[in-house]
Amino acid sequence: MFDLIVIIRVPESTDIDPVADALSRMRPLCLAEDGCVSWEAYQSHQEPSRFVLVECWASRAHWEAHDAGDAIQKIYIPEIMPRIEREVHPSRRVHSRHEAVAG
Repeated sequence: MFDLIVIIRVPESTDIDPVADALSRMRPLCLAEDGCVSWEAYQSHQEPSRFVLVECWASRAHWEAHDAGDAIQKIYIPEIMPRIEREVHPSRRVHSRHEAVAG
């Protein structure tokens, strides 16, 4: 599995709603892609200009292939990228000791 966390900040308040709308339109496209296990976008209640994407892919190769898909090429790059600042974090889930021992 390849897990990814993307932290997004929208500097201009007028861009918050268009970014939220674009992210919501990306979800079904991402979930339909080969190797997408889960894809969720969250918006902060306290800071509506902050979003977090939580993605899980079958492999890093699947995530890299995702760059060529419609979600990225037709929505993320043209509609979202010009409006945001972001941090991309390939990540791993933290397991409890019990999970690690149990397998």
